[in-house]
Amino acid sequence: MAGDVIRTKNFVADAAKFIVDLAHKALAERHEFRIALSGGNTPRPIYSEIARIGRDLPWERILITFGDERCVPPDDPQSNFRMARDTLFAPASVPEKSIMRMRGEIDPQIAAQQYQDDVDLLATQRGEQIYRHDLILLGLGDDGHTASLFPDSPALNEANRRVVANFVAKLNAWRLTFTFPLINHARHVCFLVNASKQEKLIDRVISGDPQLPASRVNPAAGKLTWILGE
Repeated sequence: MAGDVIRTKNFVADAAKFIVDLAHKALAERHEFRIALSGGNTPRPIYSEIARIGRDLPWERILITFGDERCVPPDDPQSNFRMARDTLFAPASVPEKSIMRMRGEIDPQIAAQQYQDDVDLLATQRGEQIYRHDLILLGLGDDGHTASLFPDSPALNEANRRVVANFVAKLNAWRLTFTFPLINHARHVCFLVNASKQEKLIDRVISGDPQLPASRVNPAAGKLTWILGE
């Protein structure tokens, strides 16, 4: 697992610019931009910055999915959707039809199947076997998890399904998450990490430590970028 590593003191500004530049490139080449958002606290200020600098983006030609979601209603403070809505969708006036929300409030198995069906339909409409994201944003947990692919959780070994409900024993909770087959099909995957807190962990992931789920992110025919805030 190699990829480009960008170390920056202007983490928020540089990450937002990276994402917006990639959006313009995809729109120029393929007339749409397909991005999967990550949750947690790290991307929060980045989404706010995208809303600020991306005002001229044609949001109606941008398709926004989510790499994972907590099993909570969309207004819950824990919801990844809510965080993205408050920081990006509302400030940037992103049209509803551009946003595909994971339904954290219903039965996890059903929600995962519905989301996979929605993503598969997008692929079918575009003549693709598997939906191909232009960019999937990922974070990195202290235990080496990414999306909601936690160590020792069942979803790590999923070889076919693209979206699953994953039971995370240490949280005693279900999560909805993309699987490696979908993540590794992307044109570009980008980890957004505040490097200061987990330098050793980042080194282990980048060097491919098999114990850490994040080290299994390796786009087969795409690029991998790490943006590390110093």
